[in-house]
Amino acid sequence: MSNSTQEPSEQLATLVDRISRRDYTIGIVGLGYVGLPLALVAARAGFKVLGFDINPKRVEALNAGQSGIEHIDNGEIKSALDAGNFRATGDFSELGEPDAIVIAVPTPLNKQREPDLSYVENTTREIAERLRPGQLVVLESTTWPGTTSERMQPVLEAGGLTCGEDFYLAFSPEREDPGNASYTTRSIPKVVGADDPASRRLVQALYETLVDTVVPVSSASTAEAVKLTENIFRSVNIALVNELKVIYSRMGIDVWEVIDAAKSKPFGFMPFYPGPGLGGHCIPIDPFYLTWKAREYEVATRFIELAGEINTAMPHYVLEQLALALDASSGKGLKGAKILIIGMAYKKNVDDLRESPSLKLTDLFLSRGALVDYHDPHIPEIPPTRAFPSLLGRKSRDLSPEMLAEYDAVLISTDHDKVDWKLVAENSRLIVDTRNVCQKNGFVGEWIVKA
Repeated sequence: MSNSTQEPSEQLATLVDRISRRDYTIGIVGLGYVGLPLALVAARAGFKVLGFDINPKRVEALNAGQSGIEHIDNGEIKSALDAGNFRATGDFSELGEPDAIVIAVPTPLNKQREPDLSYVENTTREIAERLRPGQLVVLESTTWPGTTSERMQPVLEAGGLTCGEDFYLAFSPEREDPGNASYTTRSIPKVVGADDPASRRLVQALYETLVDTVVPVSSASTAEAVKLTENIFRSVNIALVNELKVIYSRMGIDVWEVIDAAKSKPFGFMPFYPGPGLGGHCIPIDPFYLTWKAREYEVATRFIELAGEINTAMPHYVLEQLALALDASSGKGLKGAKILIIGMAYKKNVDDLRESPSLKLTDLFLSRGALVDYHDPHIPEIPPTRAFPSLLGRKSRDLSPEMLAEYDAVLISTDHDKVDWKLVAENSRLIVDTRNVCQKNGFVGEWIVKA
């Protein structure tokens, strides 16, 4: 039985009208690489946005106009603050205020590669304590199909409100690509899914005011599966080219040349490129959410798990290739060798360290007795990480001819545009290039080895 003062259809119509008039407050839980861009888009669209984060330093910085994320300009934060359309808080007792609450919190894996939904579950409980009629709750965090309906809905309904009548619940997968200037939060099509027509209508109405294109699907589980499918597609194809890299290298064939020629075919081929391993908040993690859930249905996910194994093995392959190149060039072993890693971020032109293969590579080299430094124009110092706490506080070194000459080998792990590749190529004794950046910039020679 509905506890709202309006009939469900009347309440829905009122809410849709309020969205169109921007008489509607949006709460966003988690103000990181996903939540903050969405908050700014909503603020620019004329909505009042209340951002929630458990990190008090982050809340303080945002309210002072500091984004803390390199590709998000501080001026955007200040504009939203000055317009009175954005405020950050760590006080979750305010969750009753927003009309819509978007959850954009981490969904990591534990050491056994099992989903860690603790951030989603804790946030859901906080919302449930203050849930009121008319509120819309949207999960954007990547997870396994069924999370929204199986884990969130029962908790939200425990207080007596009914989903689809009193409150509304939906899933809309985030599609952020940090550092990609071609696709913004507003221009990337947004998938939305919900298990009841009212929730689906309301979430569609909301996101239609925030992004250019909304793609509705029939259920929350379908929307959850869309996100996993997108990232599994990338994981499997990257694993394929990583495996081809190893095979072709043995044959004396350049995999980058092969891919560049293959992509000239106007149909039936899409280029993916090898690297030192997978990084970021999506591709190394998301596929295992489906493998975990598939066990419930007694289905083996061999293809997905094989791709994960290949990609996870890449840092070890790179280490061995560098060791072989070092031995061939100078007769040295890894123990005691001075190694400079260029690029600590997981991909070019961002300050994002999440799941970066460079962290794993640093750890592997140190375990083999090497002396390791790094250079990254986007990451001046390694912050706390869950998997590699011992690397905390290591600082980026500035490049110079004298500095490069100190190292027995330079490993290119991330191909940032801000790196002076001419300086690197002309002043390094040995370069092991995992991104083909040297050849792209016209530098070739016996001291440059692809890996």
